[in-house]
Amino acid sequence: MSEIYFNESVILLGVEANTKEDVLDQMGRNLEKQALVKDSFIQAIIAREKEYATGLPTAGVAVAIPHTDVEHVNRKTISMGILKNTVDFGVMGDDKETIPVQIVFMLAMDEAHSQLSLLQQLMKVFQNEDVLVSILNEKNKTSIRKLMEEKLDFGALEGEK
Repeated sequence: MSEIYFNESVILLGVEANTKEDVLDQMGRNLEKQALVKDSFIQAIIAREKEYATGLPTAGVAVAIPHTDVEHVNRKTISMGILKNTVDFGVMGDDKETIPVQIVFMLAMDEAHSQLSLLQQLMKVFQNEDVLVSILNEKNKTSIRKLMEEKLDFGALEGEK
């Protein structure tokens, strides 16, 4: 099982986009540039988002958790995009509703079961309005990385426990 890749290089601040496809493209290109995902990743994540919306109406700041199948991933990664302005994403489980998202957690998992484990941990973060507001207002990537490392048990995600 591979170690999860999460550092300042996968945290994007002030992302300027008008559509969710634009957000996914920018974040995906960053991962592709670092060889963390395959060249099929961007198209796959955009296609999956159209079929299965990932916007979550969380307290204070709405988030989205786009992800796609493991065959498009080279290395297990979480990328974060903090958007300059909100972008509408479809609401998970209700394809007729949209929500103005400002933080995107893009998941690139290399094993299906690690994606479920990560989603469960992320849900705890999403339920804490103070943490989401802190992420949104933080201008320092290292501070965001440290906060997320504190909130997520990366060891459990890597199968070390």
